[in-house]
Amino acid sequence: MDLSMKIDPTILALKEEVTRWRRDFHENPEILYEVHRTAGIVAEKLKTFGCDEVVPGIGQTGVVGVIHGRNGPGGKVVGLRADMDALPISEETNLPHRSKVAGKMHACGHDGHTAMLLGAAKHLAATRDFDGTVVVIFQPAEEGGAGGKAMVDDGMMDRWGISEVYGMHNMPGLAPGHFAIRPGALMAATAYYTLTIEGRGSHAAKPHEGIDPVLVGAHIITALQSIASRAIDPLKSIVVSNTVFQAGDAQNVIPQRAVLRGTVRTLDNDVRDQAEARFRAIVEGTAKMFGAEAHLDYRRGYPATVNHVKEAAFAADIARAISGEAGVDDNVAPTMGGEDFSYMLEARPGAFIFIGNGDTAGLHHPAYDFNDDVLPVGIQYWANVARDATARR
Repeated sequence: MDLSMKIDPTILALKEEVTRWRRDFHENPEILYEVHRTAGIVAEKLKTFGCDEVVPGIGQTGVVGVIHGRNGPGGKVVGLRADMDALPISEETNLPHRSKVAGKMHACGHDGHTAMLLGAAKHLAATRDFDGTVVVIFQPAEEGGAGGKAMVDDGMMDRWGISEVYGMHNMPGLAPGHFAIRPGALMAATAYYTLTIEGRGSHAAKPHEGIDPVLVGAHIITALQSIASRAIDPLKSIVVSNTVFQAGDAQNVIPQRAVLRGTVRTLDNDVRDQAEARFRAIVEGTAKMFGAEAHLDYRRGYPATVNHVKEAAFAADIARAISGEAGVDDNVAPTMGGEDFSYMLEARPGAFIFIGNGDTAGLHHPAYDFNDDVLPVGIQYWANVARDATARR
């Protein structure tokens, strides 16, 4: 399919400029809320584009731009969101625009997300080809810092009267310019735990004199898998992954303590509650069985990213107008990854969509790079959402 036939020539003409922006962001990654350079560039460009209002410092370092349509202020207000932060990963590419910052890289494509929404803002501010008002949202700290929640908590939705909100993320493995979405839960709720098991250290040759936290931890790890296999409805989704097991320093010593860390992912709020309750019971009961003490820090992270039904159908129609029927999967399987756009979808109706990045390294991989050929497709998607969502009643 020739996607250029579905894209406004004025948007196609932006590709070279937007690519430069994207690669500059890639070379200069910033993490969590420390996105000062990126946010400063975003704010300056929004002012240059002629946005009617540009406000930095929302949710600490987020930036909001306001663009009124052809009839000026008033009418429906629609929010469009992109994330700006990178990851604490060392890049392993030989790209000319590879990261210049040791230990940091844009391994999730937020550089592309920011560039696409900036391109859309430039196009929308120049054309004003929509009714109502569009609010472009540039968010910090998606990667574990809950920047989406920070912006909502800062009053963003009410301050600008946003009635619907839309987000987009690239997806490696999906053909460039294709889209994937579903109504309902698209991405998982997250939880993270740190479990410290206090045993009683002893010589490895005299295990009867100690309480082995390694043995206790092994039993707990095994028992936790029963949450998915025996405690939760098998037709519902859950992942329990213990990813860290730290204990001891010597081969002839049973250590005093062991530390387990990991994550729990769910798509359903009831399952989220059931999983946590069962997790706590397993930890407490198993430790007690062996005479050990368990100190559990179980913290809920992002809620599930749940698309609203009408808005998901609307977003799929917007995507089909660009990529055609065959280029849109409107019932894609959910992913157990987490995403803090979930907080914005809890605050307002809206939808989150995936855009294909092609045959690239996966997200959070040190060899990942955003596919610049996708930039005009994403800009067109945002322009069409702005035009049609502001007209919807």
